[in-house]
Amino acid sequence: MLVLEGIPLFLIEMAIGQKMRLGSLGVWNTIHPWLGGIGISSCVVTLFVALYYNVIITWVFFYLFNSIRLSADALPWAHCPQDNGTAEEECSKTSATVYYWYREALDASPSIDNPGVPRWWIVCYLLLAWIIVFFIVMKGIQSSGKVVYFTSLFPYAVLTIFFVRGITLPGSADGILHMYKPKLEKLLDPTVWLDAATQVFYSFGLAFGSLIAFGSYNPPNNNCVRDVLLVSVCNALTAIYASVVIFSILGFKAFTMVEKCIGKEIKVLALHHISGFTVNSTQEYYEEYYPRLSDNITSSLNLTGCTMSRQLDEAAEGTGLAFIVFTQAILKLTPAPFWSIIFFLMLLSLGLGSQIGIMEGMLCTIFDIDFFKRLSKPVITGSVCTFCFFVGLIFTTGAGEYWLKMFDSFAGTIGLVVVALLEMISVIYIYGHERFTNDIYEMTGYRPGLYWQVTWRYVGPFIVSCILLSSLVFMLINPPTYGAWNAAEGRVEKTPYPNWVLMVAVLMILAGVLPIPIVLLLRRFQCLALDVDIHQGSIRRIETTVSTKEMMSDQDVISPENAPPAPAQLVADVATKFTIGDFDGVDSSDDRPGTRLPTSIVRGRNKK
Repeated sequence: MLVLEGIPLFLIEMAIGQKMRLGSLGVWNTIHPWLGGIGISSCVVTLFVALYYNVIITWVFFYLFNSIRLSADALPWAHCPQDNGTAEEECSKTSATVYYWYREALDASPSIDNPGVPRWWIVCYLLLAWIIVFFIVMKGIQSSGKVVYFTSLFPYAVLTIFFVRGITLPGSADGILHMYKPKLEKLLDPTVWLDAATQVFYSFGLAFGSLIAFGSYNPPNNNCVRDVLLVSVCNALTAIYASVVIFSILGFKAFTMVEKCIGKEIKVLALHHISGFTVNSTQEYYEEYYPRLSDNITSSLNLTGCTMSRQLDEAAEGTGLAFIVFTQAILKLTPAPFWSIIFFLMLLSLGLGSQIGIMEGMLCTIFDIDFFKRLSKPVITGSVCTFCFFVGLIFTTGAGEYWLKMFDSFAGTIGLVVVALLEMISVIYIYGHERFTNDIYEMTGYRPGLYWQVTWRYVGPFIVSCILLSSLVFMLINPPTYGAWNAAEGRVEKTPYPNWVLMVAVLMILAGVLPIPIVLLLRRFQCLALDVDIHQGSIRRIETTVSTKEMMSDQDVISPENAPPAPAQLVADVATKFTIGDFDGVDSSDDRPGTRLPTSIVRGRNKK
């Protein structure tokens, strides 16, 4: 997925943004007016992702502040709460870390139908998260760019600390080996491929519009091909590095769970005087004689067999991996509060770094809409963050995790895949692969070869189309489920989504993709005119957009030597090139000042 889909689309977004000096909305309007809906769809999908992504940061804040303790025993998820000297009944049926996550952190409701009221502590942390995000992105790339230095580098330091500690722990080798044992039968599940595609999108920031915006900040002659290859290699190596760290810790956690499991089963076997087992039997004795027990004995005594592979297979995923599995493993490290603090600081920096990119992509599209240009960046950013906070209150209820799972499964997957597919088709088949190749050659001096041409024109669109269609069919055949917390039994149960929730999911998917055909039809039948942002008598930068950072100078007005032809002639040229139905859009091969990309002159993107 990375080589055949991720890297080719990565270069498309970076190069087209660098070439046109515009945000997502401006790029697709420039390629062809009928394609403006792609930018809007990308913005809508990004909004849905931003809504729930910041909730994960909220949970990280909760655990981070509760990790500040003086001793390991003081970590609140170390032990079950006591009631008159006995453990809480709900906690006694599960582990302390699971109980703490579902009861203390989330106060989970039994189903998505019964959310209850917002939990005030989660509301407070959610407010804190959005305030921090606001101050980071309020001035666009000028403010968020500085924060990225920390959010990008700090996780490497923490991963290295965990790596050194993790590989020295018992069971770490088993965990790492388990990571490289493939389960080929999983490849037949279309949702696995959808998850893989979504993972590539999230790791690179594809289809969010942020890469197009970031590409527009690059100098016109920046070697974007080199940047794409460098980032892709670093991304792949980082993923492998992080996986080794995670599975070494999971191996250690599985090792401790196996010891605990064997101790329990030895007591059961000794109680029933099976095969000479006593309460003093060793682990080696168990491993030697347990395989000899008949199935009737193991089933009648409810023995499961304590093996590393079984424990590793049962490791949680998603939110459970960070907030249940890792918190349980951290308890075995000394001093536990230190490891907990740096772990959640790492998650916080990773989450904020991703949220910055998500917000930049969305805000860039909003700022490119002419209606919002009269407002300042902080006002628009504050309004968006406030709106997201109030909508995000749904994630602070007892059903918050269930809603997050639903958003992640529907709003953040199907929409991104559709946008990515149409981006590839628009650039390669409408803008033209030869034209795009020449653009890259003009900017970098490198002409994309066979690999790029094949993946852009054939392999990439084919793979994305297959993933999209097979995933939709699979979802229709297999009704989606979510994990609901059963407090009475102390475990998570797979529960089908109610029909009204599925309807909400369908509406979210439609909200993410419908702008594409709507804009196409409106402009096809000339119900919606294209605003090319040309203002006669004054050609100035619009300082209210994220995508208007001056690249080469601080001039507010274009200098005489770089001035375009007379404004009246410029307006006439632009009107001709953007006529509805003109399939060629703007002639990007015209090197005359002011006529290559008229909108970039208005936005102050000098091309010295």
